[in-house]
Amino acid sequence: MARQGSVLTDIAVRRAVPAAKAFNLYDTGGLYVTVAPTGAKWWRLKYQFAGRERRMGLGRYPEVGMTEARQLRDDARAKLRRGIDPGAQRRSQRLAGQLAAENGFEAIAREWLETKQGQWVPDQSVKVRTWLESHVFPWIGRRPIAELEAPELLSVLRRLVTRGTLNTAGRVRETISAIFRYAIATGRVQRNPAADLRDALPKATQKNFAALTNPAEVAELLRAIDGYQGLPVTFSALRLSPLLFQRPGEIRAMEWIELDLDAAEWRIPPSRRKLRKAAKENPRTLPHIVPLSTQAVQILRELQRLTGDGKLVFPSVRSRQRPMSDNTVNGALRRLGYSKEQMTGHGFRHMASTLLNELGWNPDAIERQLSHRDRDEVRGTYNLAQYMAERREMMQGWADYLDALKTGANVVPIRKRAS
Repeated sequence: MARQGSVLTDIAVRRAVPAAKAFNLYDTGGLYVTVAPTGAKWWRLKYQFAGRERRMGLGRYPEVGMTEARQLRDDARAKLRRGIDPGAQRRSQRLAGQLAAENGFEAIAREWLETKQGQWVPDQSVKVRTWLESHVFPWIGRRPIAELEAPELLSVLRRLVTRGTLNTAGRVRETISAIFRYAIATGRVQRNPAADLRDALPKATQKNFAALTNPAEVAELLRAIDGYQGLPVTFSALRLSPLLFQRPGEIRAMEWIELDLDAAEWRIPPSRRKLRKAAKENPRTLPHIVPLSTQAVQILRELQRLTGDGKLVFPSVRSRQRPMSDNTVNGALRRLGYSKEQMTGHGFRHMASTLLNELGWNPDAIERQLSHRDRDEVRGTYNLAQYMAERREMMQGWADYLDALKTGANVVPIRKRAS
């Protein structure tokens, strides 16, 4: 064992065998190695400051080699000659680094996300977290939030603008701004530089989902769907999408418990509707009723033989506990030859809305069937029977109209109804 004051060798440290109790191997100038019973070996420095003996760690051997350890010893002793306590300085630097990490943009953003968990539905939380992890954290996540200024934030957003995702760029700016407002409220920053960028980004042009609305083109699409050669569950989802024209996420997550095929009804629970979180959780909020045409009921009864023993009507091919992917219907349309600029799963809603209005159905009944928010939000949320008789008639008439288009019949307006 090397004694204090002697010159320690690397081979002596390397060959040191642990004992039942920790022991030290001494070098010169207060430098020594502690050998722990576990076999771990740590460089330490003993020194005097302000009349008191102090110690500080210099790292673990062999990660810190002998040459580096001696250099750290010499640096520490040089600070002592200038009246600086090297151990206290290191602790101060470590604390500063820890505080910087705790006040980094990513740390505060994740803290803010936690505060939103009880206010947002899960899909919203996932979407915002994905935006931040994909488009923000890689660039400014480790930067202290108090040091961020508008030009640096703008450079992050311009990456999205360059890719043509203007709408996402705007949403990400709003998210960053909300994080800064939270940081102001919690005393981390004094101002919100993201607010200065409100007019710095090009405006996104509002676009409708691609959809076919010409009856001849709709007829061709319906015939193409009938010729689909993919999985039976996907085939059923394709056939039901124009008949139901609900949101794709609502259709793919449909559960058998929501269906009453004898009553020809599908009741979408508030938890899966496009509502404010408070409305989703309010026990007074009623489900959205989708009357089912005889054609829709027939498709569902056929599908029941395949998936009726499970919870989901359209389970994923990978797991029956999860619904099919949100890209399944869009992918099937691509395989049928329809580009995303021609038709999308969401486009069936626009297709139905356009044609039903042209065919003379009551616009209020159409809007209610689309589950669009009522101008009177309370009435729209809690009135289960709005236009129900007319909507039942409309849904059957719509299905019959699509059948007639598909067969090439000379279609006349289903029914004229004064608005």
